[in-house]
Amino acid sequence: SGRVYYFNHLTNASQWERPSGGARAEPGRVRCSHLLVKHNQSRRPSSWRQERITRSKEEALELINGDFPREAPRIPIFFAEFRVAGQMQKPFEDASFALRAGEMSGPVFTDSGIHIILRTE
Repeated sequence: SGRVYYFNHLTNASQWERPSGGARAEPGRVRCSHLLVKHNQSRRPSSWRQERITRSKEEALELINGDFPREAPRIPIFFAEFRVAGQMQKPFEDASFALRAGEMSGPVFTDSGIHIILRTE
C-alpha cells in the first residue's frame, strides 16, 4: 500500500497515524535504528549476507546517498536498543545524541562502515 505505520517498542503498539509528542529516553541514553553499509576498509569487512565485502568506501557512500526504496533490500537495517553514552564508536554516539527523536542523520562514518541513523527515542 506504500503507507508507513508507527511501532512503539515500549508498548508493542502499532498505528497508522504519526504519534504526537516525543518519546523520552533517560539522560545519557538514546534509542536508534540505523542502516550500516560496510566496505572493504571496514574493521570487519564481512557480514551474514556476504563472506567478504569488496565494495569500496566510495561505493558504500553511493549506496547510502542513493535511492533507498530500490536499495533497501540490499542494506541491512539494525534496530538498536537503548544505547548508553561511552559505549558506542565516537562518531555514532555524537550523531545519535545530536538528533532529536524522529530525526535522521546524514552519512556517519565509523570504523564499522557508513551509517544512516534514525533516533527513535
